[in-house]
Amino acid sequence: MTDSSTTQGIKTVLHPVSDLATAKAVYTALLGVAPQVDGPYYVGFEAAGQHIGLVPGGGPQGMTSPVAHWHVSDIEAKLAEVTAAGATVKEPVRDVGGGRLVATFTDPDGNVLGLLQDR
Repeated sequence: MTDSSTTQGIKTVLHPVSDLATAKAVYTALLGVAPQVDGPYYVGFEAAGQHIGLVPGGGPQGMTSPVAHWHVSDIEAKLAEVTAAGATVKEPVRDVGGGRLVATFTDPDGNVLGLLQDR
């Protein structure tokens, strides 16, 4: 049973990259598949049930290290749950297109974690 207090695991990891073309070549070689999404602002791979994304310059959110995104069924409820437990919202819930909602928060040690909900 999936409810707001459970996650579906880490299925998406976004990596900030300084050179998108070179990073795309390296991740293509590593994963053994061509990118499923291949644009100037984002390159995404689907491999072994995971989505690996390359974000040039860390994107508008200014990522400086990889961010693992936990997939959840109710992003608002899960964000409220983790903040009540001591996390701090970094980026509130936003729609990134196609019905996908994302948010990021920091744990008490400053580690950035992501939440993702597909509608």
